[in-house]
Amino acid sequence: MAILFGREDRGLTNDELHRCHHHVHIPTNPDFSSLNVAAAVQVIAYELRIASLEGERGPSPQWGTSWDIDLADARETELLFEHLEKTLVGVEFLDPDNPRQLMTRLRRLFLRAVPDRVEVNVMRGFLSAIDKVLARQPRITGEETNDV
Repeated sequence: MAILFGREDRGLTNDELHRCHHHVHIPTNPDFSSLNVAAAVQVIAYELRIASLEGERGPSPQWGTSWDIDLADARETELLFEHLEKTLVGVEFLDPDNPRQLMTRLRRLFLRAVPDRVEVNVMRGFLSAIDKVLARQPRITGEETNDV
C-alpha cells in the first residue's frame, strides 16, 4: 500500500491519479481551499490512526458479512486492467490512438467493486474467451476487397 501526496504547487499529474486505486478529498474552508503537503499528511495520518484504533475492536466486513475469498491484490488487478485494455483494442471498442478516459473510468468502476481473486480470475477468463474468438476471426484490412 502507498499513500501519495501531490506536489504543493500542482498536486498529482493525471497519469499519477489514474494509477491510484482511491482518491481522498480533504474538505476545507472555501476561502482557504488548499492545504500544504505537511498539513495534508497530518490530516491523513490522524485519520489512519483513528481507523487503526477502530480496527483493534475487530474489523467490520465491507459488505456486512465476512467474505470467504481474499480480495484481489494490486498486481492481480493491474493484470486484469492490462488484459481488459488489450481485449478492448482487439474488439475495436478502444482506440489506442484516442483512448480518451475509457480505461480510467473502467479502472474506477472495477476498483469501486473491490473484486476478490476469483472475481478477477472470472473476468480474465471471460476476456481470454473473447481473445480466442478474435484469434479465429480473419482480420479485415483496408487493402482487402470483396470483388468476386
